[in-house]
Parts: sequence; C-alpha cells; structure tokens
Amino acid sequence: MRQFEQKATWVAYGEALVELGHQRKDLVVLDADVAKSISSNKFHKEFPERAFNVGVAEQNMMGIAAGLATTGKTVFVSTYAVFATMRACEQIRTFIANPGLNVKIGASHGGIHTGEDGVTHQAIEDLGIIRSIPGITIFSPSDAVFAAKCTHLAAEMEGPVYIRLTRNPVPVFHSINDDFIVGKAVELVDYGTDVTIVATGIMVFKALEAAGRLKKKGVCSKVLEVHTIRPLDRETLVAAARETGAVVIAEDHNINGGLGSAVAEVLGEEYPVPIERVGLRDTYGESGEGETLLTAYRMNTEHIEEACLKVIRKKDKKSY
Repeated sequence: MRQFEQKATWVAYGEALVELGHQRKDLVVLDADVAKSISSNKFHKEFPERAFNVGVAEQNMMGIAAGLATTGKTVFVSTYAVFATMRACEQIRTFIANPGLNVKIGASHGGIHTGEDGVTHQAIEDLGIIRSIPGITIFSPSDAVFAAKCTHLAAEMEGPVYIRLTRNPVPVFHSINDDFIVGKAVELVDYGTDVTIVATGIMVFKALEAAGRLKKKGVCSKVLEVHTIRPLDRETLVAAARETGAVVIAEDHNINGGLGSAVAEVLGEEYPVPIERVGLRDTYGESGEGETLLTAYRMNTEHIEEACLKVIRKKDKKSY
C-alpha cells in the first residue's frame, strides 16, 4: 500500500500565513495565546509589527479583528475551534458575520481526532454552530495541501471565512496541482453506482480507503470530498444521489448540525435517497489516541464500509 507523508493541517495553515505575509502588506494575524500550537508563531517571528497575541481572550480577539477589518486590513485570527465557536460565538455573529467583515478564523483541534487533549479541546459542534450563522464561508480541508490552498483563497475573498483545522498529522494525498474551487465538491474516485460516500476533513482519506475495500468485494462506490461546507455544492450532491441512489456521509463531528445534516437537508428537499451518517452520535468524546477514538466511536474506515453496505441494503428494499 502506498505510504503518504503525514502532516497536520494547522502546520500548513501557519506556513501559508507566512507566504501571505510576504505577498500582502494588509495582512494582520491575531492569536489567543496558542501561536505555537496553531503555527501562527511563524508569522509572529517574520512580521512582528503585524502580529498580536491577545492572550486567553478570544472574545476580545474577535472584537479587535473586527475593528482592524473596518480599517481595510485582512485579518486572520487563530485559536482552537471550541473557543472560537463557543466562547466567542456572539462576537463572531454580531461584529464579524453580520457586517460581513474581512476576518478569517483559523480554528484548530476540530473533531475527536484531536485525541489526548480531551473533551474540552475536541470541537464536535463547531460546524453546526458556524453553519447556523449567516454569511460565513466554511472550509474543512482534508490534508495539508488543501489547508494551504484554502488559507490563500480565504485571504483573497471578501468577507468572513472559517477554516477548520485538525491537531494531529494526517496523510497528505492531494497534489499541489489538484484544484480547490470554493463551493465545488471534488470527485476523488468513481468506481460505479452502488453508493456515494460524501466526506470532509480527515474522513476523506478514510472514505477513499473504504471505497478501495468495497471495490475488492465487488461494491462500486463514488467518493465526493466536500471541502467547502458553505457554500455547499448542491448540484454535485444531487447528481451523485440520482446516480447511485444511496449516500453515506462521513465527518469527524457530531452527526447533528455538521456536513451530514447539511447533505440530508439538500437531499431531503431535492432528491430523497437512503442515507447513513458516520460521525459522533450525539455524545462527547474522551481522551485517547486519535485513531483509537475513531475506532471506539465507530468512525473509522471499517465503519464507513459497514455504513455503505447497510445503506445499499436499504436502497434495495426501496422502490423508486
């Protein structure tokens, strides 16, 4: 089996900030005392006059970012997803999203793959919270290549952007030449028409692994990577559902409110088909190694495979 380089998405985010700092004099970076843990310390070192550590004060950081954005600055704020979306939720909603200010939120430690840092640092609600706030573009990159690409794209876009990053290293399977188009899902493999696997973040690679395992059993799947949760690629999702008649959605997030909910909403409105969701099933995570937790909560490769077989059985019982 091919071996892939392992790299955390937050590392790529920090590297991209430095590249952007050289390209854009309007770029300012704020962090809430986690510069080393989210790699924004590289920007601090390179551009100390444009980098500010506000301390453990996420609400204040969002207010400062909003103020800087009103002066024409492009502002990146960096913290953990749990603190950005819960501790500073009101500030994001009222001071950044409502006026549509040019603030980009680099939010690390998404999902239970965060592992040993435990429930206090595992963001399992963040996508649901941000999805409920109008006007914020949401990126959920699957590897370091796409994390860098979406950071660069965020800087070019007008308005608020949320970038969901992960704590632990993950396989780097994308090429620098792979396209990252805002709001456009990526069809990674098309083995056939038995089932569509829709995945985001770290679950994309696991979806590819599951598709390979299914193929050996004669089950033909399609894998869609949804790196942009908002705007969601409704057209591609509906087309895939029409083609395969069964959908599995995989995410490292609570099954309530995240990608699974978003896809179910689209298909419920436009083309209902049997659906299975792979994610944290309305519970909290615990401390432990990331891969061990994914297995314990039935969110690993084999569980995506099982969900595919289950949803195909549902499809076969349904008359269209």
